[in-house]
Amino acid sequence: MTSEELEAWQEDFEQFHAQFADLFERSESREQAKKYLRGLLAQADRKNSWQVAETVGDRIPDRMQRLLYRVPWDADAARDRLQRFVIETVGDDEGIGVVDETSFLKKGTHSVGVARQYLGAAGKLENGQVATVLSYAAKGAHMFLDRRLYLPEEWAWNKQRRAEARVPAEVRFESKPEQAIAMLMHAWEQGVPMRWVTGDEVYGDAPRLRETIQAHGRFYVLAVSANTRVWTERPQVEKPREQTGGRPRHAPRLAQGAPKAWMVSEVVASLPHSAWKRVAVVEGEKGMITYHWGRVRVVESRDQLPGPDVWLLARRSHSAPDKLSYYLAYAPPKTSLQTLVRVASTRYTVEQCIEEAKGETGLDEYEVRFWHSWYRHITLSMMAHAWLASIKLREQGKKAQQPMSLQA
Repeated sequence: MTSEELEAWQEDFEQFHAQFADLFERSESREQAKKYLRGLLAQADRKNSWQVAETVGDRIPDRMQRLLYRVPWDADAARDRLQRFVIETVGDDEGIGVVDETSFLKKGTHSVGVARQYLGAAGKLENGQVATVLSYAAKGAHMFLDRRLYLPEEWAWNKQRRAEARVPAEVRFESKPEQAIAMLMHAWEQGVPMRWVTGDEVYGDAPRLRETIQAHGRFYVLAVSANTRVWTERPQVEKPREQTGGRPRHAPRLAQGAPKAWMVSEVVASLPHSAWKRVAVVEGEKGMITYHWGRVRVVESRDQLPGPDVWLLARRSHSAPDKLSYYLAYAPPKTSLQTLVRVASTRYTVEQCIEEAKGETGLDEYEVRFWHSWYRHITLSMMAHAWLASIKLREQGKKAQQPMSLQA
């Protein structure tokens, strides 16, 4: 954002910052948080403490570093205020929560969570950090809701490394789907209106995540791996019964002779040609992007037992018809194909959030080692991104209301 644009929106920025001001006990730290946000929004080559300080006129970065390291304030409380801002700005009963992860290339081994692991930013095993994020898409906008640093097992069980990086004692190892569950449940407790949840195979392949979304009265369209098992007809299940001898059975099991579960790739391969419909999903640089989509009702497999009736949705490329993507969609039987496609295709908005925040609000340009410092920078970057997204949405609304000029 240029300095002229920031100046033009100064009053709105002040109002935005005021929603978080009481989280900082001292006026000096409140002012420093405001300056940090302005520095993240400004145009600069990098947005670490040194560059942010220089951008806003601080001679040295000490105050910026104190904000991240020593000043008492709660990043999770700021996250909750951010969620309130998202609700007030774009909250919608048809809102879509999107779960994903993002990565940060980092050198060394001392910064919290840094390990040699797969980083999407590098497309390979590399040294760095990974974060699970939750974003929200509604009313033509997309904003972050939450973030969790993924703590690899080599960190989770190492007391010395945890102590040096100030990882709280209550933090335990969580898989990425477990982190997604925690973020979703917190957002729902905060009152974030959300009809749908979507995400890639990392999350769709986790039965507990699908189960949690269903149990909380939401729907999902989640990508799954090609070898995910489903039934094309509901199999019979035998309940536990009393036994006079041998080891007692406490869990239900498939009845003898029940039909086998098929891989989703096998089910989709058997669909007739008429099952495929051409549907436009999102607008790209060269116009609307279209795919062929097919669907069929199936029964989910959860712990090798039948789960709910769901839609099996598949997407096929025109140019590469052998390249398919698969989704399980828990939604009412009368849900239209267009609705399922819209939700599945909304997954790209979290990638937009990440790309925009890395490019415009310094999401990945921090230089911190401690657990709480990481959360503070990431939260401030997400706050800056949300405010920027709200301004863009307002500008789009103004343009939409302008009457078309008449041609002579």
